[in-house]
Amino acid sequence: MTNVTSYERTDVSTTDTTSEREHSQTDPTVCPECTGSLIEDSEHGELVCQDCGLVIESGGIDRGPEWRAFEPSERDEKSRVGSPTTNLLHDKGLSTTIDWQDTDAYGTTLSSRQRQKVQRLRTWNARVQAGDAQERNLKQALGEIERMASALGLPETIRETASVIYRRALSEGHLQGRSIEGVATAALYAAARQANTPRTLDEVASVSRVKALRFKRAYRHLVQALELEIAPARPMSYLPRFASDLHVRDETERRARDLLDAARREGVHSGKNPVGLAAAALYAAGLLMEEDLTQRQISDVADVSAVTIRKRYRELLRAGYDNAPDLEDASD
Repeated sequence: MTNVTSYERTDVSTTDTTSEREHSQTDPTVCPECTGSLIEDSEHGELVCQDCGLVIESGGIDRGPEWRAFEPSERDEKSRVGSPTTNLLHDKGLSTTIDWQDTDAYGTTLSSRQRQKVQRLRTWNARVQAGDAQERNLKQALGEIERMASALGLPETIRETASVIYRRALSEGHLQGRSIEGVATAALYAAARQANTPRTLDEVASVSRVKALRFKRAYRHLVQALELEIAPARPMSYLPRFASDLHVRDETERRARDLLDAARREGVHSGKNPVGLAAAALYAAGLLMEEDLTQRQISDVADVSAVTIRKRYRELLRAGYDNAPDLEDASD
């Protein structure tokens, strides 16, 4: 009886060992030799047993990035998972784009049947992207903002801000009774004012598809409804652009800045058109620095009348000098 019992116990232990090995062969996390736990050695690209050291796999693939990042912002910049989202597109750039060329990935021209199929896909893709009236409204408005900003030479940051302003107005229901083009123009004008790179009303009106009166009303409505914080336009904001367009010397631009600073301290700028003050400061600085700048040249660039320039430049000279020099108007 004792021998039989010993045989039975030996048979049971052998069966348990066999079942463990069979389980280890099916379980990818267990060593097939000693049933120990497997770990990944990322440094050598191997899968090894931490008990017996058996190498299960070698030459593993590193699926991580090939670059290093030391802070979250750097990781976001280097990450390549498609184009970043942007407010300049109505769907923020998350939709599918089908190329207009009727060729495959190898540049081979598609057959007539394939071209018809791709054209149907383009049509349905366009319908899906702007499914309802609000999306179609937003798509048209953002296209207008992009067109006008490109014509005015405004940077992408201002275009993004204008897109956010229009999205807010659309989501909060402030577009009733107003045209899409008018509100888009007002949003772009407000974004330029907020970024301290303003454009004159006449400049914006020249690229807009609506009359100046309509987008001025839309602008006042947006500022009140969205409670936008927009500081009054300063003459100093227009000065660099005017100086660049007129190709004046750096010394002349610095003198114009000094004149505007003196006018601000003396309160001359109060109630005056900032565009006219910037133009008059350049004209006065040109006279002081003996640079050939005529009133007509400055008037064409700043889009103000020569009469405004003549009225303002003497005020700037009196504010900048205790005894203003007696300068004669340059003949045009």
